[in-house]
Amino acid sequence: MTSPQQLVQGFLRFREEHFTHDDTLYRQLVAQGQTPKILVVACCDSRVDPAIVLDCAPGDLFVIRNVANLVPPSEALVGHHGTSAALEFGVRNLGVQHVIVLGHAHCGGIRSLVETGGINNPDSFIDDWMHLVEDARAGVERDMRGAALDDRLQACEQRAILISLRNLMTFPWVRERVESGMLTLHGWYFDIEHGQLLRYSADTSIFESL
Repeated sequence: MTSPQQLVQGFLRFREEHFTHDDTLYRQLVAQGQTPKILVVACCDSRVDPAIVLDCAPGDLFVIRNVANLVPPSEALVGHHGTSAALEFGVRNLGVQHVIVLGHAHCGGIRSLVETGGINNPDSFIDDWMHLVEDARAGVERDMRGAALDDRLQACEQRAILISLRNLMTFPWVRERVESGMLTLHGWYFDIEHGQLLRYSADTSIFESL
C-alpha cells in the first residue's frame, strides 16, 4: 500500500528527472502555456489514469475526472458545476479539437447504480450523480433481462458513455464546434481486465477494438 512518504520519494525522483538537469519540458510548458488538443473525461477510479493508460506526457491531455466519467447535460447556472466548468474551459479557452469520454470495465459507480436498481438516496451525492445515467440502467434491464450481472454491468458502462456523448451536444459551444468540424467527439471503453481499448462506431452502433 502506498504511503504519503512514498509519494514524497516519488516527487523527489520526478524533480530529479525534470528539474535538476537540463530538462526543457516544464520550462516550455510554463513559457508557452498549455495547448492540449485532446480533452478526456475519465473516471476517478485509481486504476484508470488516462495519462498512464494512453502513455501521454505532461501537457498532452486536458483531463476531467469524476465518478463514472459522466458528462451532465447543460443546465441553468444554479449550484456547482465542476465538470461543466472544466469542459467549458477546455473547449472554449483551450480550443481542444477532440473530446474523448473514456469509460472502463468494473466501474464502481455503474455497479452501484445497477445493484441498487436505480433507487436514489436523497442523502447521497453519488446516487444523485449516477442518476444522470439511469436511462442506461433501465435500458439494460429491459433489453438484457436474465443476463449475467457482469454482462449487464458492461452494457451499462458502455451505454453510459453514449449518454455522456449525447449530453455533450446540449452545450451550445460544443454543438457549434462539432457541426462546424472544429471538434470531434469520441466514446472509448477501457477493459482493465483484458487490456483492451474499444471505440464506439456510429456506423455499426457497437464498441469495436482499436
